[in-house]
Amino acid sequence: MVNSGLDRLVQSQFKELHGRNVAIVCNQATIDSNYEHIINLMVSASAGKFNITRIFGPQHGVWGHTQDNMIEWEDYVDPDTGLIFNSLYGAHRKPAQSLLEGTDLILFDVQDVGARYYTFMWTLMYCMEAAEEAGIEIMVLDRPNPVNCVDVEGTVLEEGWESFVGLRPMPLRHGLTIGEIGNYLKNKFYPDCKLTIHQMVNYNPSEFWGGTGLPWVMPSPNMPTPQTAIVYPGMCLLEGTKMSEGRGTTRPFEIVGAPYIDGEFLARELNSSGLPGVKFRRVSFQPTFQKFAGIPCNGVQVHVIDPKSYLPVLTTLALLRLVLENWRDQFQWQDPPYEYEYVKLPFDILAGCEWLRADLESGVSLERLQERMKAQCSVFEPTRRAAMIYSR
Repeated sequence: MVNSGLDRLVQSQFKELHGRNVAIVCNQATIDSNYEHIINLMVSASAGKFNITRIFGPQHGVWGHTQDNMIEWEDYVDPDTGLIFNSLYGAHRKPAQSLLEGTDLILFDVQDVGARYYTFMWTLMYCMEAAEEAGIEIMVLDRPNPVNCVDVEGTVLEEGWESFVGLRPMPLRHGLTIGEIGNYLKNKFYPDCKLTIHQMVNYNPSEFWGGTGLPWVMPSPNMPTPQTAIVYPGMCLLEGTKMSEGRGTTRPFEIVGAPYIDGEFLARELNSSGLPGVKFRRVSFQPTFQKFAGIPCNGVQVHVIDPKSYLPVLTTLALLRLVLENWRDQFQWQDPPYEYEYVKLPFDILAGCEWLRADLESGVSLERLQERMKAQCSVFEPTRRAAMIYSR
């Protein structure tokens, strides 16, 4: 079984923190292999050995209580511990220097899911930036990438398309752990950041989550299972459309549809397209919130039958091309605002470029789209390799 960075810290009885004043960045998924949360573990271990200055929480809050994108949460005092919980998804997304006074170590432990859109990695970036400015250390407790660290896919963020779903160049499916993302950010953007990576033990970068032996706690409200994480690097692009990506159902990102879609036809066409590792089944569903709340929709459910061969980005683009070909008059791209971007289209900032949407609209072949994405990933590959901790 994998020992996460937190597991190793627990095994050492937190000796690496002795004598330190520590601010913790965490959320509800920050548990060890025995399901114990980092706050409880550290409060119990801290007496007379180290001091916890405050808790920072990313999007959705320390305990994952906010449901949707751009629902902010505000600072409060935790009634159980008396600790101050500061929001990094509200008035500030970067720790203010005033909040770091009296702190000499930021301890970052938040589960990533392997996709550039997932905002937790950009919370890490802002914490590294704040730590560099304050001249203090940041320690990242490493965790597995649930969709493996071998496969890389999708567009690479281009200059001018930065947002909180992509602030630095990186493929949609990046093939890095959260610790390796820290290395990438230090190598390229924050050379003076005092970064320490508390590495995992027994981690195989080719494994999906099921091979780690670690318990899964949903890192955000619409990431309920490891299966969700497998489809997410592609299906999250649907947030940039007015189709439902399954929010408001029990299978977010695995279900997609709209009232105008013929699910039987869409499933049949997708199943005959030769996409690897996946099958599609027609569904009807009625979201309880978000897009089409309370309105019956038709579409498909994505069933990944071979995660190792499945291509989440290509699969989503195939689906979008079919919808555009058959329901162009009803289909619409989502309007801003989206993740603090008020001008550019949400699909474009998710893709990290403008050309992908333009090519989809003009009917460019999947083969050509795949060639262009592979070329971008190849250019990024040396940068990715320079950040690696675990041999591939």
